[in-house]
Amino acid sequence: MGILGGSFDPIHVGHLALGRAACEALRLDRLLVIPTGESWQKTGKGAARTSAADRLAMVRIALDSRPQGDSPCRWEVDGIEVDREGPSYTVDTLRALRRRFGETAALVLLLGSDQMHNLPTWHRWEELLDLAHIAATQRERIPLHGLPPAVESLMAERGRDALPDAPAGNIVLFRMPPVAVSATALREQLARGEMPRELLPPGVPEYIASRSLYRA
Repeated sequence: MGILGGSFDPIHVGHLALGRAACEALRLDRLLVIPTGESWQKTGKGAARTSAADRLAMVRIALDSRPQGDSPCRWEVDGIEVDREGPSYTVDTLRALRRRFGETAALVLLLGSDQMHNLPTWHRWEELLDLAHIAATQRERIPLHGLPPAVESLMAERGRDALPDAPAGNIVLFRMPPVAVSATALREQLARGEMPRELLPPGVPEYIASRSLYRA
Protein backbone atom coordinates (compact mmCIF):
# COMPACT_ATOMS: atom_id res chain seq x y z
CA MET A 1 0.00 0.00 0.00
CA GLY A 2 1.45 3.35 -1.06
CA ILE A 3 1.14 6.52 0.99
CA LEU A 4 1.37 9.85 -0.82
CA GLY A 5 1.21 12.82 1.54
CA GLY A 6 1.55 16.52 0.92
CA SER A 7 -0.09 19.88 1.32
CA PHE A 8 -1.56 19.63 -2.22
CA ASP A 9 -1.89 23.40 -2.31
CA PRO A 10 -3.14 22.89 -4.99
CA ILE A 11 -2.92 19.33 -6.22
CA HIS A 12 -1.44 19.28 -9.73
CA VAL A 13 -0.50 16.92 -12.56
CA GLY A 14 2.94 16.33 -11.04
CA HIS A 15 1.40 14.76 -7.95
CA LEU A 16 -0.69 12.44 -10.12
CA ALA A 17 2.32 11.52 -12.25
CA LEU A 18 4.28 10.57 -9.13
CA GLY A 19 1.43 8.40 -7.89
CA ARG A 20 1.01 6.64 -11.23
CA ALA A 21 4.75 5.97 -11.53
CA ALA A 22 4.87 4.53 -8.01
CA CYS A 23 1.87 2.28 -8.58
CA GLU A 24 3.46 0.86 -11.73
CA ALA A 25 7.09 0.61 -10.60
CA LEU A 26 6.37 -0.73 -7.12
CA ARG A 27 3.35 -2.84 -8.11
CA LEU A 28 1.17 -1.29 -5.46
CA ASP A 29 -2.42 -2.43 -5.18
CA ARG A 30 -3.63 0.64 -3.30
CA LEU A 31 -2.56 4.27 -2.92
CA LEU A 32 -3.67 6.52 -0.06
CA VAL A 33 -3.46 10.23 -0.87
CA ILE A 34 -3.25 12.16 2.40
CA PRO A 35 -3.44 15.98 2.50
CA THR A 36 -1.69 17.54 5.48
CA GLY A 37 -3.76 19.18 8.15
CA GLU A 38 -1.67 21.63 10.17
CA SER A 39 1.80 21.39 8.64
CA TRP A 40 4.57 21.82 11.20
CA GLN A 41 7.19 22.41 8.47
CA LYS A 42 5.53 25.00 6.29
CA THR A 43 5.08 28.20 8.24
CA GLY A 44 5.22 31.86 7.29
CA LYS A 45 5.60 32.19 3.52
CA GLY A 46 5.59 28.42 3.16
CA ALA A 47 2.30 27.94 5.01
CA ALA A 48 -0.73 26.55 3.19
CA ARG A 49 -2.62 29.30 1.39
CA THR A 50 -5.94 27.50 1.56
CA SER A 51 -7.87 25.69 4.27
CA ALA A 52 -7.42 21.99 4.89
CA ALA A 53 -11.05 21.49 3.86
CA ASP A 54 -10.46 23.14 0.47
CA ARG A 55 -7.28 21.16 -0.14
CA LEU A 56 -9.02 17.92 0.79
CA ALA A 57 -11.89 18.80 -1.57
CA MET A 58 -9.47 19.48 -4.44
CA VAL A 59 -7.78 16.13 -3.90
CA ARG A 60 -11.16 14.37 -3.97
CA ILE A 61 -12.04 16.14 -7.23
CA ALA A 62 -8.67 15.26 -8.77
CA LEU A 63 -8.98 11.59 -7.93
CA ASP A 64 -12.61 11.39 -9.03
CA SER A 65 -11.70 12.90 -12.42
CA ARG A 66 -8.98 10.37 -13.23
CA PRO A 67 -9.77 8.32 -16.36
CA GLN A 68 -10.73 4.71 -15.81
CA GLY A 69 -7.67 2.49 -16.18
CA ASP A 70 -5.33 5.43 -15.58
CA SER A 71 -3.35 3.46 -12.99
CA PRO A 72 -2.98 -0.19 -11.96
CA CYS A 73 -3.73 0.50 -8.29
CA ARG A 74 -6.76 1.78 -6.43
CA TRP A 75 -6.48 5.43 -5.33
CA GLU A 76 -8.19 6.67 -2.18
CA VAL A 77 -8.32 10.01 -0.39
CA ASP A 78 -7.66 9.78 3.35
CA GLY A 79 -8.45 12.70 5.65
CA ILE A 80 -6.56 11.29 8.64
CA GLU A 81 -4.32 14.36 9.02
CA VAL A 82 -7.05 16.89 8.27
CA ASP A 83 -9.25 15.31 10.95
CA ARG A 84 -6.48 15.19 13.55
CA GLU A 85 -5.84 18.19 15.78
CA GLY A 86 -2.33 19.60 16.09
CA PRO A 87 0.69 19.38 13.80
CA SER A 88 0.70 16.75 11.04
CA TYR A 89 3.72 14.60 11.82
CA THR A 90 4.31 11.80 9.31
CA VAL A 91 5.49 9.43 12.03
CA ASP A 92 2.15 9.83 13.85
CA THR A 93 0.24 9.21 10.63
CA LEU A 94 2.21 6.05 9.95
CA ARG A 95 1.58 4.82 13.49
CA ALA A 96 -2.15 5.36 13.03
CA LEU A 97 -2.13 3.57 9.67
CA ARG A 98 -0.14 0.71 11.15
CA ARG A 99 -2.79 0.32 13.87
CA ARG A 100 -5.53 0.46 11.25
CA PHE A 101 -4.07 -2.04 8.78
CA GLY A 102 -2.15 -4.33 11.11
CA GLU A 103 1.44 -5.33 11.72
CA THR A 104 1.81 -7.45 8.58
CA ALA A 105 0.55 -4.93 6.00
CA ALA A 106 3.29 -3.51 3.76
CA LEU A 107 3.19 0.29 3.93
CA VAL A 108 5.25 2.32 1.43
CA LEU A 109 5.84 6.02 2.07
CA LEU A 110 6.40 7.85 -1.23
CA LEU A 111 8.89 10.73 -1.06
CA GLY A 112 10.32 13.11 -3.62
CA SER A 113 14.00 13.99 -3.73
CA ASP A 114 13.26 17.37 -2.12
CA GLN A 115 11.78 15.57 0.89
CA MET A 116 14.74 13.19 1.08
CA HIS A 117 17.10 16.15 1.39
CA ASN A 118 14.97 17.53 4.25
CA LEU A 119 14.34 14.21 5.98
CA PRO A 120 16.62 14.83 9.02
CA THR A 121 14.48 17.86 9.91
CA TRP A 122 11.35 15.72 10.23
CA HIS A 123 9.93 14.89 13.64
CA ARG A 124 11.32 11.50 14.80
CA TRP A 125 12.38 10.71 11.26
CA GLU A 126 14.56 7.81 12.40
CA GLU A 127 11.39 5.91 13.34
CA LEU A 128 9.82 6.06 9.87
CA LEU A 129 11.42 2.82 8.69
CA ASP A 130 10.12 1.03 11.78
CA LEU A 131 6.65 1.70 10.42
CA ALA A 132 6.96 1.65 6.62
CA HIS A 133 9.23 1.29 3.63
CA ILE A 134 10.37 4.47 1.87
CA ALA A 135 10.21 4.74 -1.93
CA ALA A 136 11.95 7.83 -3.29
CA THR A 137 12.03 9.46 -6.71
CA GLN A 138 13.68 12.49 -8.27
CA ARG A 139 11.45 15.55 -8.55
CA GLU A 140 11.83 19.01 -10.01
CA ARG A 141 15.52 18.66 -10.96
CA ILE A 142 16.55 17.94 -7.37
CA PRO A 143 18.96 14.98 -7.53
CA LEU A 144 18.88 11.94 -5.30
CA HIS A 145 22.55 12.30 -4.47
CA GLY A 146 24.41 14.68 -2.21
CA LEU A 147 21.88 13.87 0.49
CA PRO A 148 22.56 14.64 4.16
CA PRO A 149 25.12 12.17 5.59
CA ALA A 150 22.57 10.55 7.90
CA VAL A 151 20.26 9.85 4.95
CA GLU A 152 23.10 8.59 2.75
CA SER A 153 24.14 6.24 5.55
CA LEU A 154 20.59 4.97 5.96
CA MET A 155 20.26 4.37 2.21
CA ALA A 156 23.53 2.42 2.18
CA GLU A 157 22.27 0.26 5.03
CA ARG A 158 18.61 -0.15 4.05
CA GLY A 159 18.63 0.42 0.28
CA ARG A 160 17.23 -2.37 -1.89
CA ASP A 161 16.76 -2.90 -5.62
CA ALA A 162 13.13 -3.90 -5.09
CA LEU A 163 10.65 -3.98 -2.25
CA PRO A 164 11.09 -7.17 -0.21
CA ASP A 165 8.22 -9.18 1.20
CA ALA A 166 8.20 -7.31 4.50
CA PRO A 167 5.89 -4.75 6.13
CA ALA A 168 8.54 -2.03 6.63
CA GLY A 169 12.21 -1.22 6.97
CA ASN A 170 13.69 -0.70 3.51
CA ILE A 171 14.39 2.07 0.99
CA VAL A 172 13.89 1.71 -2.76
CA LEU A 173 14.17 4.17 -5.64
CA PHE A 174 11.78 4.47 -8.57
CA ARG A 175 11.58 6.64 -11.67
CA MET A 176 8.84 9.02 -12.68
CA PRO A 177 8.55 11.00 -15.92
CA PRO A 178 9.80 14.59 -15.61
CA VAL A 179 6.92 17.01 -15.03
CA ALA A 180 7.73 20.71 -15.08
CA VAL A 181 5.31 21.97 -12.46
CA SER A 182 5.50 23.20 -8.87
CA ALA A 183 2.79 24.26 -6.47
CA THR A 184 4.68 27.47 -5.67
CA ALA A 185 4.76 28.55 -9.33
CA LEU A 186 1.12 27.54 -9.73
CA ARG A 187 0.07 29.71 -6.80
CA GLU A 188 1.95 32.66 -8.27
CA GLN A 189 0.14 32.22 -11.58
CA LEU A 190 -3.22 31.94 -9.84
CA ALA A 191 -2.49 35.04 -7.78
CA ARG A 192 -1.94 36.94 -11.05
CA GLY A 193 -5.36 35.86 -12.25
CA GLU A 194 -4.06 33.17 -14.61
CA MET A 195 -5.59 29.70 -14.75
CA PRO A 196 -3.05 27.10 -15.98
CA ARG A 197 -5.60 24.39 -16.71
CA GLU A 198 -3.05 22.10 -18.34
CA LEU A 199 -1.25 21.79 -14.99
CA LEU A 200 -4.35 21.06 -12.90
CA PRO A 201 -6.52 17.93 -12.85
CA PRO A 202 -9.99 18.28 -14.42
CA GLY A 203 -12.48 19.92 -12.10
CA VAL A 204 -9.85 21.58 -9.91
CA PRO A 205 -9.73 24.86 -11.91
CA GLU A 206 -13.49 25.21 -11.56
CA TYR A 207 -13.28 24.61 -7.80
CA ILE A 208 -10.51 27.18 -7.43
CA ALA A 209 -12.52 29.75 -9.39
CA SER A 210 -15.75 29.06 -7.50
CA ARG A 211 -14.01 29.57 -4.15
CA SER A 212 -11.84 32.50 -5.31
CA LEU A 213 -8.75 30.67 -4.03
CA TYR A 214 -5.16 31.96 -4.32
CA ARG A 215 -6.16 35.47 -5.33
CA ALA A 216 -3.65 38.14 -4.37
